[in-house]
Amino acid sequence: MQYAAPGFEDKRCPPDELIARVARLARPLVFTNGCFDILHRGHATYLAQARALGASLVVGVNSDASVKRLGKGDGRPVNGLEDRIAVLSALESVSLVTWFDEDTPLELIRAVQPDVLVKGGDWAPQNIVGADLVLARGGQVHSIPFRHERSTSATLAKIRGL
Repeated sequence: MQYAAPGFEDKRCPPDELIARVARLARPLVFTNGCFDILHRGHATYLAQARALGASLVVGVNSDASVKRLGKGDGRPVNGLEDRIAVLSALESVSLVTWFDEDTPLELIRAVQPDVLVKGGDWAPQNIVGADLVLARGGQVHSIPFRHERSTSATLAKIRGL
């Protein structure tokens, strides 16, 4: 028996298709980014809250090389880019998932031109990359407080018995 590929795979968007695909999304458009290495309850809650700020949510994911440069620790990312994209794409709150190899998502933010820019509560709004661009266009910038204290680093420490 042949099984069809899951529909959520269609949410995967190569960076070179981003502008055309974003043009078809409903506005206001929300953008966030991160590593999303081991998806946990904190991520799922945060992404649902981000989506609630608009009609569409685009997620920019750090490439494997970009994650390594962030100094997240040995063996990071645990899950490769394609797996991280697939799991994020399966979330109802996520409209589109793309990726970037740079240290910051600034070029993605320029391309997407979001109406709302969001990061987690550990980011002060004025320190969020691209905040100045979004605010200059009349958009909003939000730092969503953590509702569930979870982290990939803490999960890995628990797994490793540290």
